[in-house]
Amino acid sequence: MNTVTKKNILNTEKEIKELESLKADLYHKDFLLTWEKTDKELHSVLKIAEILKQMHNDNIDVSMFKTGLAVSNFRDNSTRTRFSFASACNLLGLAVQDLDEGKSQIAHGETVRETANMISFLTEVVGIRDDMFIGKGHTYMKEVAEALDDGYENGVLNQRPAVVNLQCDLDHPTQTMSDLLFLKNYFGGFEKLKGKKIAMTWAYSPSYGKPLSVPQGVIALMTRFGMEVELAYPEGYDLLPETLEIAKKHAKASGGSFKVSNSMEDAFKNADIVYPKSWAPYAVMEKRTKLLEQRDQNGLKELEKDCLAQNAKYDSWECDKKKMKLTKNGEAVYLHCLPADITGVSCKKGEVSADVFEKYRIGTYKEAGYKPFVIAAMIIACTKKNPSEILKAIYKKAEKRVL
Repeated sequence: MNTVTKKNILNTEKEIKELESLKADLYHKDFLLTWEKTDKELHSVLKIAEILKQMHNDNIDVSMFKTGLAVSNFRDNSTRTRFSFASACNLLGLAVQDLDEGKSQIAHGETVRETANMISFLTEVVGIRDDMFIGKGHTYMKEVAEALDDGYENGVLNQRPAVVNLQCDLDHPTQTMSDLLFLKNYFGGFEKLKGKKIAMTWAYSPSYGKPLSVPQGVIALMTRFGMEVELAYPEGYDLLPETLEIAKKHAKASGGSFKVSNSMEDAFKNADIVYPKSWAPYAVMEKRTKLLEQRDQNGLKELEKDCLAQNAKYDSWECDKKKMKLTKNGEAVYLHCLPADITGVSCKKGEVSADVFEKYRIGTYKEAGYKPFVIAAMIIACTKKNPSEILKAIYKKAEKRVL
């Protein structure tokens, strides 16, 4: 177990003071979309995450809830985010309870308004993943939030749980904030990210219907930090138009840049960071949502067949050694939200060649390792009135996490 050094003590005390100076206020708010948050609010969550990571590394117990539930509502499959949410809640002293819709009264027609209140009597946070259907995920999260407002205002709930977006159709904030913290520490600070080029590119996958929220979240967040963001995809693989407008606005405000192209090679040229990731075209996801609403199984099968055939036309969109040589000094940072489709390993042909992935594998694991702390930080920021005072008291007490 790591020991607390004098350097660690000084650094953590400094970070807590910096958090206090931000004077951000997320108390009694939700964390749904990064572009809804102010710069101070984003920086406060990132700062809390780093403080928690350091204190955990120093074997300090950071649990701050004596009781309370954290409800985990995953409407899509997940490994990293599911376990990161559970880890984050356990770190803070909360008990995790999965909401399995198939085993609840939701299957019998229970409304969102009723379910949200019934699961929240002693609940501090509700984490939701609903990412597969355009126009549905973020809307569902807002519906849950409104139901909780209603319950709290009418005295049904003693406290109003925070709602945290664990991925929706628009954004994946816990992932992109983790990506950002990894890059911040890799390059040595947020200021060092200014002017860095990141290539957020589509990559080939032999599967169909992957969400758009990661690339949308990346272009919306990284442009806020003065980065040169280039989005590249084959013609027809567009993202939601509103997210492109958000990226343009952020780039203009931060002094960064935002560019869209249809060439993976052009995007990789002189890039400091590459993020090759498959997603389904916006138009396809819209059509898929309508077919699902109509319960048109034959239509869905035909759509999948057409999409896989379309994907196959672009199987050259693979992150391989040749393309990596185009990047800054041939040594760009490789990012991925995982799991990556690895050529010759997880599939016959995929997003990234086996040799490139193996070279950067440990880095992607470290990238993912920030997520539990980012989620915990979101929970603290949205449920505690004065996070810096609480963290200061916990740090001063310095109870050991493992005896």
